[in-house]
Amino acid sequence: MATTVQKITLSSSRDIPFNKLVLSQSNVRRVKAGVSIEELSEDIARRGLLQGLNVRPVLDAEGAETGMFEVPAGGRRYRALERLVKQKRLAKTAPVPCIPKAADAATSAEEDSLAENVQRVALHPLDQFRAFLAMREKGQPDEDIAAAFFVPVNVVKQRLRLAAVAPSLLDLYAEDGITLEQLMAFTVTHDHARQAQVWEVVQRSYSKEAYQIRRMLTETTVRASDKRAQFVGLGAYAEAGGVIMRDLFQNDDGGWLEDVALLDRLVADKLKVEAEAIGTEGWKWISVAVETPYGHVNGLRELSGTTADLSVEEQATIEVLNAEYAKLEAEYESADELPDGVDERLGEIETALAAFDGRPVMYDPSDITRAGVFVSIDGDGKLSVDRGYVRPEDEAPVTVDGEGDTEAEGATPEASDPSTPMVQRAIITIGGQVEPEDDDDDVIKPLPERLVTELTAHRTLALRDALATNPHVALTALLHKLVLDTFQRTSSSGGCLEASVRHVFFSVQAADLKDSPSAKAIAARQDDWKTDLPADEDALWDWLVGLDDASRSALLAHCVSYGVNALYEKVDRYGGAGLSQHGLERRLKHADRLARAVGLDMVDAGWRPTVDNYLSRVTKPRILEAVREAKGEQSAQLIDHLKKGDMAREAERLLDGTGWLPEPLRLADIETAADTPTGETGALPDFLASDDEDAAVETEDDPARMIAAE
Repeated sequence: MATTVQKITLSSSRDIPFNKLVLSQSNVRRVKAGVSIEELSEDIARRGLLQGLNVRPVLDAEGAETGMFEVPAGGRRYRALERLVKQKRLAKTAPVPCIPKAADAATSAEEDSLAENVQRVALHPLDQFRAFLAMREKGQPDEDIAAAFFVPVNVVKQRLRLAAVAPSLLDLYAEDGITLEQLMAFTVTHDHARQAQVWEVVQRSYSKEAYQIRRMLTETTVRASDKRAQFVGLGAYAEAGGVIMRDLFQNDDGGWLEDVALLDRLVADKLKVEAEAIGTEGWKWISVAVETPYGHVNGLRELSGTTADLSVEEQATIEVLNAEYAKLEAEYESADELPDGVDERLGEIETALAAFDGRPVMYDPSDITRAGVFVSIDGDGKLSVDRGYVRPEDEAPVTVDGEGDTEAEGATPEASDPSTPMVQRAIITIGGQVEPEDDDDDVIKPLPERLVTELTAHRTLALRDALATNPHVALTALLHKLVLDTFQRTSSSGGCLEASVRHVFFSVQAADLKDSPSAKAIAARQDDWKTDLPADEDALWDWLVGLDDASRSALLAHCVSYGVNALYEKVDRYGGAGLSQHGLERRLKHADRLARAVGLDMVDAGWRPTVDNYLSRVTKPRILEAVREAKGEQSAQLIDHLKKGDMAREAERLLDGTGWLPEPLRLADIETAADTPTGETGALPDFLASDDEDAAVETEDDPARMIAAE
């Protein structure tokens, strides 16, 4: 016999005047959450009531219906309607769609109220993203969508950007295969193929964090804060067809410039235009580079120009600005905080006065024709023009008495004719950069010779800075040199004292050397002394005599520091005039002695292992060795499966803050160095121990083969 299925009966809906409704005390919602009553009422005013109210008749003491209805489910909608009635935007008797239930229904009012809230399923965020996208595709502006849902416009833009991620990734997000944070990271680029490529790598990696996804998506880009981007301008880059990648979910510092080749071309073009304009001033040569290396003016004579005089009008303007500044300072001297307007005005005055300090420097026309200019970009992305440097080969020839009327060799009659105007076209050179070769061999090879030289250039500069701030050690080093010259008669040259300081120029150096803390400290100290030093040699002697002992010691230390040369350099194997192996060993040993004396620590000096200055320049085993030394074997195993580029970037993150240093920057073992008898040559570090340039593999049985390879 077939079982009879019992049919259910749904309550029929009916319209009930609003003034016949009251809020039930059986409503289980007590805590405010989600959309406010104000926003819900505005939404009802815009769209109407999308869902009716659940109501029950109110009974009197005898159990008879009173004609009023209570609302146990839908209390927030009732409050929103009530607000519209109070605002007279809805009539008191306006019919409200309701679903009434019998007073003696099988389920209680509390149960109905709870069920309505518990059984409701929130919309998946992806459905919301796609709904916003559909509304925009139908012609609704972002502002209208934001107004319709009472959210800021930026929220709409964010959700639309999420909806534009690669469909395959959206499908993964719908299935909880990736997190919302990961999905937000993918919005940095619109390239679906690149998004899929990065996810393919990330899902096999131990690190699946959002920051790693962003890093991989932007690894071939240039930040908008880069000085090249600031120099060209984001507007000019975009106008030339360049794409700027933006992150709508966190501060991206202006975003990333995707087309690096285009940016470099725009930089080169703008620098060339600037150089050509400067060339009309009559300079012999102009050297153009994005950034000039440290010590680029070594060996060049700097012209002494004169600053252009202030005009009467300019002088009057300065006096007026100074008077106004002094008046404002006096007026608000006792104020705890300056008003915004006053603070802004003081800043304007300071800027205006600073502009007068940057007046152009005038040079002798005859000097200009043999001198040159360095054109580059400073750290703030502004044009840097350094005028007035003469190369040794361009110096005016020294004439002997009686030869003054003889024309200089190679001079033309037009050049010797004062009536003929001199028109000289500047020779403009634009520097380039050679990328280092990659090496993915699995063996730990010796450090490249150029890298060792770059690292020791960093150490030399830091050692100079440390020595210049330690007059006692500087005096000891100088006395040591004098004693050697006096008692051992080592070679020396220059001056009647037979003691000199030769400034060593770093022909091989890393790009970040001139921006290091040591370089900046040395340059600032040099500028401070240069400002005080008299130009005349006789006056210099008298000035030195008048210095107090502390100033004399400080100046001596500064001068002696310029003679420090702790560079590793290629030795001359054939006994020529170059550096010998013994000379290199002696130099490095002496450098360690100085480093210990001044307490040099390259970590404190600001050196950190990065992708550019070390990790991309060595083999994968070297990278793993560095991580292993600094963080242990477990950290090394986390990255040993990565490709070299990814490994280098992760190693930079892991090594940050550990204080790890490569061998050339470490201080030699103190006890070993102290035990070496005077006059004997100490052993070189492992990475310099061998003379075999062709050594390619280091082994435990033969550590002496660890040399700097070319």
